[in-house]
Amino acid sequence: MAQDSDLEKTEQPTGRRIEKAREEGDVPRSRELATCTVLLAGGMGLLMMGGRLNQAMLVNMHSNLRISRESAFDFNLLISKISAGILDLLIAFAPLALLLLIVIIGSPALIGGWNVSSKAFMPKFSKLNPINGISNLFSKNSLVELVKAVLKAILVGSVSYMVMAHDFDMILSLSTQPLESSIAQVDGILIKGFLFIVSALVLIAIIDVPYQLWNYNNKLKMTKEEVKQESKESEGNPEIKARIRQQQREMARRRMMAEIPKADVVITNPTHYAVAIKYDDGLMGAPRVIAKGADDIALKIREIASEHQVPTLESPKLARALYAHTELGDEIPQALYAAVAEILAYIFQLRTYKTQGGYYPDVPRALDVPDALDPHFQGANA
Repeated sequence: MAQDSDLEKTEQPTGRRIEKAREEGDVPRSRELATCTVLLAGGMGLLMMGGRLNQAMLVNMHSNLRISRESAFDFNLLISKISAGILDLLIAFAPLALLLLIVIIGSPALIGGWNVSSKAFMPKFSKLNPINGISNLFSKNSLVELVKAVLKAILVGSVSYMVMAHDFDMILSLSTQPLESSIAQVDGILIKGFLFIVSALVLIAIIDVPYQLWNYNNKLKMTKEEVKQESKESEGNPEIKARIRQQQREMARRRMMAEIPKADVVITNPTHYAVAIKYDDGLMGAPRVIAKGADDIALKIREIASEHQVPTLESPKLARALYAHTELGDEIPQALYAAVAEILAYIFQLRTYKTQGGYYPDVPRALDVPDALDPHFQGANA
């Protein structure tokens, strides 16, 4: 049962899933909304420009239906006259065509937005598979589109019938009326029929848009396994990331171990902690921690220090304080300046003794380490 639930698409699509769908040219679309907007724009354009267009067509008809004797017997002149008439009509209808073009281009922004994808133009051989084609004919989406087409035909047909039935007597009397008045009445009937039909299509679009958004979201839903896989792809495989972090720690540790021979002194706990200190009066404002570690790493630091004859000094409280309050490359805390300065003074005196002789320096014992910096002291108080 758990395996079945993992295969069910119950999870909402992630942002990456939606972005990938858009890259492939898959965005929510409503053909009913596009049809409505184009028809509304065309109707409004005709209402605003109808008079001018009607006048342009009348002038064009009067001009081109009257052919002079010269034009009738001169082919070039006839072609020139017809071309000029067609050009006049194109200029007259250009504003309406431009309006429709703008609406056709802008209507996708109402649902799904504009989306240009080169992948949508790539051929897909799966579409040539007849089995897939037959299955698409009987899919849920095809059934919905069929139901919409039937309902649209019934609705538009019913509205058209009601308009015609309401003005049936007027339509029958058109043949007995003067031409100008009959044309005016026909214009009124057509405008009224157009408005009622477009209103019916608007109703269909209002229903279709939420459905298309729901269907698009439902189509992109993911299984729990797909969500997990996408998370791994976007964030990286946890096992691989852990391995990378481990390798980074190993590299940092090797770099740290390589710095130990340059240290002036290694301060120890003596067994649990080890901190290597370096001070260069010309380059550093204060001594820096160039290596530190606990337990096994502390043992390795002591071994390397011994191999390269780096002095080691036991000071448990100072070692714990340095380990707890510094990172690699950090200067030591100001509160520990005095204690570290005393140790470094001992180290420099020890070097002088080994090279020039004299008195052996006293090993510093009572170092000034604030209790607040000692993690053991804080734990005891807690």
